[in-house]
Amino acid sequence: MNDSQLIEVLDYWNFWNQDRRTGVYRKDYVDELYRQGKLKEASIVAGVRRAGKSTILLQVLRKLIDSGTPRENILYVNFEEPTFIPYLTVEFLLRIHDLYLERFNPRGRSYVVLDEVQLVPGWERFVAVLATDADNVFLVLTARQLNPDIHIVARACHVESKSKLRAAGANNVESPYEMGGVSMARRIIRPTVTNFLDLAFTYSRKDIQMEEIPVSPSSALSNVMLKDSGIRQQFNLIIIAIKKSDDSMLFNPSFETLIKAGDTVIAVGEEANLKKLEDILNP
Repeated sequence: MNDSQLIEVLDYWNFWNQDRRTGVYRKDYVDELYRQGKLKEASIVAGVRRAGKSTILLQVLRKLIDSGTPRENILYVNFEEPTFIPYLTVEFLLRIHDLYLERFNPRGRSYVVLDEVQLVPGWERFVAVLATDADNVFLVLTARQLNPDIHIVARACHVESKSKLRAAGANNVESPYEMGGVSMARRIIRPTVTNFLDLAFTYSRKDIQMEEIPVSPSSALSNVMLKDSGIRQQFNLIIIAIKKSDDSMLFNPSFETLIKAGDTVIAVGEEANLKKLEDILNP
């Protein structure tokens, strides 16, 4: 990617020559970040994906512009931009910033927004340097930085983004377009099975639900065989699978299968009975 191509992409994401849509106004968040924007420090906006972090930052930038900040004093970089994917290195970050300074040479207070910067290995070193030069740096991070143990499901609009999202810490990466295509194909090939799954995964009916229930070490059914558990007799539930602690999946487990702590039991039946089983498996 040459310099003119890079500027063209940055121009698409920034307010330099256009007014961007900023969605429904989130006043409390915007006011707090705007206040922080008056301080010489780096601000971090973190949370789960699709929670509106980027929209809030765009609203902050809009408020800065409305308050008199020159448009060229704001640099917004979205690292989920598909054309950036092959170049996500610290050197690329430096190149973007240097090219921005060379083109605009901003005077007075400037603002830099790095959206999903955790996709770039070693981004912390770049931010540490940038924070000493720019007046304000806003970082948009996903929830992995807040909680290393959180299970993150990320949405990818482009196939080439999947590996980067996994590298950034997502446990699962789903494409809504792929999911929609697979769902349509299933409805054509296996319409009855698809209808059954629709019923099991919605809350419109109480007589059939599908649930996954972890087995606690304190469960009375830990180290008990399915035939001795009374699950079928007491709760009228069907155990369709058991996920073991090593992530292997045991489908249609036999009556001699041992329920162990750390397993996850997948059951089908009435919602009330599933809740009763959960109270026993995970008290």
